[in-house]
Amino acid sequence: MTVSEAIRERRSVRKFVAGAEVSDEQIKILLEAAMLAPSACNTRPWEFIVVKNREKLDKIREFHPYTGMLATASLAIVIVALPQKQNAPISSGYFPQDCGAATQNILLQALDLGLGACWCGVYPKEDRISELASILNIDNLPFCVIAIGVPDESPEARGKYEESKVTVVE
Repeated sequence: MTVSEAIRERRSVRKFVAGAEVSDEQIKILLEAAMLAPSACNTRPWEFIVVKNREKLDKIREFHPYTGMLATASLAIVIVALPQKQNAPISSGYFPQDCGAATQNILLQALDLGLGACWCGVYPKEDRISELASILNIDNLPFCVIAIGVPDESPEARGKYEESKVTVVE
């Protein structure tokens, strides 16, 4: 699969094969892809929590209104932002872009592995941040939850090229 194909074929999967296994090797490949994302001044302002525990997945689903797919997902990867790692003026404040790039790498890598994934936002919603931090018993900033599993659906493409949204400055 080329990068171009992966970009065009990626979908937000919200239905997974319940009980399907995602191997430790696949998880490592997903996390490696995330950690290869660009970041401001290579600060890498992130940590990752792999949530396989069904009780924790259900608790996330109970408070977060857009994580219903965790009912059948095999696991979730929570990206935790570390804005304090970006304390130099040149890198300060770029953690949302950096964590977003890591998230996109996971989504594309999941597709390449034959897995499905769905990005569920947490940051900047204060109620979601505090609730997820409490469930995971962390002091740092939960950025997003990514549901991962074997897809049990093939959603249609929702994005498209729109020339009207492009301005060329020569």
